[in-house]
Amino acid sequence: MQNAKILLVDDDRRLRTLVERYLTKQGFVVTAVGDGEAMTKLLARDPIDLIVLDWMLPNEDGLSICQRLSADKNSPPIIMLTGNSEAEARVAGLEGGADDYLTKPFEPRELVARIHNVLRRCPRIAAAIPVANSVPMQFGPYRLDYVQRCLYRDGVHIALTGNEFALLNVLAQHVGTPLSRERLAYLINGRDHDYDNRALDVQVSRLRRLLEDNPARPCYLQTVRTLGYMLTQPEPIQ
Repeated sequence: MQNAKILLVDDDRRLRTLVERYLTKQGFVVTAVGDGEAMTKLLARDPIDLIVLDWMLPNEDGLSICQRLSADKNSPPIIMLTGNSEAEARVAGLEGGADDYLTKPFEPRELVARIHNVLRRCPRIAAAIPVANSVPMQFGPYRLDYVQRCLYRDGVHIALTGNEFALLNVLAQHVGTPLSRERLAYLINGRDHDYDNRALDVQVSRLRRLLEDNPARPCYLQTVRTLGYMLTQPEPIQ
């Protein structure tokens, strides 16, 4: 199956170019347009797997477009982009039919992680998530291989369950950034998750037992008081 087709809709030409280049390097097939009219014409002739849609667009705004598209059950999933970080705006976007929501400015890696998460919830296109350009991440003696979905320590394979890989994958995508329990659950499972503090803490404890020489004094998977959990990278990516 060919890699997932992403449609980027944003009237900021510079941002369109940067994001299109980055997503293309990640293995996606990307088309970028500047407004809803161009988007509608393209959707009429080309199948698209996911839309990255800016809120502030000329003529028809992104929220209106999202509401219109979500009325069609065959429309592709949507990730909304917006410069408004207020909770009310996020809620409005999700209630308008968006599958996820990202506030500008954003890290391109986070956009890729969110695209992966949304696509994984769509069985029809989950196999289209590109892996060829997912370079393994090195932290300490560990190497996280995104293609094989497994972990190595000094070249020795460490078996991970699906939940353990999902948790480590999200932490690795946000290395050096504390993530709250709720944020972790959301990034792992999407907006329809059942948030459970205790269940997530248990997953963290299990992952620590795999990663840490002394889980009581973690070096890599750290607790950041009042903020959440964070994966640290004491050594640079090789």
